[in-house]
Amino acid sequence: MNEVQQPSISAGLYTPEERARRDATIWTPVQGFLAAFQFIVFAVSVCLIARFMVTGQGETAAIWSVVFKTLVLYTIMVTGSIWEKVVFDKWLFAHSFFWEDVFSFLVLGLHTAYIWSLYTGNMSTHQQLWLALAAYAAYAINAGQFLLKLRAARVQERATIAMHKELAV
Repeated sequence: MNEVQQPSISAGLYTPEERARRDATIWTPVQGFLAAFQFIVFAVSVCLIARFMVTGQGETAAIWSVVFKTLVLYTIMVTGSIWEKVVFDKWLFAHSFFWEDVFSFLVLGLHTAYIWSLYTGNMSTHQQLWLALAAYAAYAINAGQFLLKLRAARVQERATIAMHKELAV
């Protein structure tokens, strides 16, 4: 007997079960809030660092803005791990976000190196802030990775909805 085969729907970033867990967990809006908050902290910190580098004023504010940005980064990394565990049943390096997580460790390493240099005093303030700017450049690339994934997830969801509508006809 010939069976009519339904067109398959690619899993893409999320399987239907993962999407349901993503949509049901409180960690999804927490990540959204923290990502936006971290970007604001980043933008303010860049301004404070630039002010110090150009004018020599606001050294303390520039230094502590990087410390605060690093604490926000640690927070989003921990909550992001929890989110991945809930959605993908892996603490980190889930298939859909593997390379974003890998790059996140570079970002985390650079921010941590800044904190270490601050603690040890083995670099001048200018050197420390250049290190912070390198960490921020890596963060900007990593944020771009996540924004591309967010866009891909939305495109996938629209395609899935359109496929279901076609199948219903």
